[in-house]
Amino acid sequence: MENKLKHLEEFQKALENYSISDASKQILLSTKLALMVGPTSCGRNTVIRELVKHGGYQLLVSDTTRAMRMNDGVMEQNGVEYWFRSEEDVLADLKAGTFLEAAIIHAQQVSGISMRELQSARDHGAIGTTDIEIVGVDNIMAINPSAHAIFVLPPSFDEWQNRLHHRGAMAPAEKRRRMESAVEEFAHALEVDYYRFVINDTIKHAVSQVDAITSGERNDAVESQGRALATDLLEKTQKLLTTL
Repeated sequence: MENKLKHLEEFQKALENYSISDASKQILLSTKLALMVGPTSCGRNTVIRELVKHGGYQLLVSDTTRAMRMNDGVMEQNGVEYWFRSEEDVLADLKAGTFLEAAIIHAQQVSGISMRELQSARDHGAIGTTDIEIVGVDNIMAINPSAHAIFVLPPSFDEWQNRLHHRGAMAPAEKRRRMESAVEEFAHALEVDYYRFVINDTIKHAVSQVDAITSGERNDAVESQGRALATDLLEKTQKLLTTL
């Protein structure tokens, strides 16, 4: 069944100048967060799953207006892949400012993280974690600068491209779009001062790096290594784009 937004214009208007409510700001300020950013195929969702598996972290499950669907022969479950909600309910919550962030996707659905998820993580004494885009991180950090903005990096440019290749065939236009997005992400993360870089060479090592960050540890040598790798990835991706 095709997803189609019945209230597209209303959602566009609600999101155009969206701001969270004062009550939601208080929830945001009182919740520990590990916001995971990174380019395509960096492995950030694998890192998130491992963090949640080992405890102390709680996945922030997004709300969505789209219908449940089958994935590999298994029907999606409410509260697992998403919280599946009606357009009317999501629109009402947007107008009330009770979303951490939300976006219209391909003019077909609206998805975003409700403050209910943050409150649940806080009440369970867990660190809320989710994969998120750089714009969303900027908005959150403007309100709660104590949140952890974590940029997940592949261990090298060649390994990153190898991972992309093994995901299956990709049209040239799609590859270019993904590389352009990666350039924006690398550049932005290097420009602002709140990102901490995690090198995903192995899942175990990546998880230990995230744990160190959320525990308040800082290692200048590790920080320098991550920043140098991000710079190298940016330069090589820019060069790759000239050939695509």
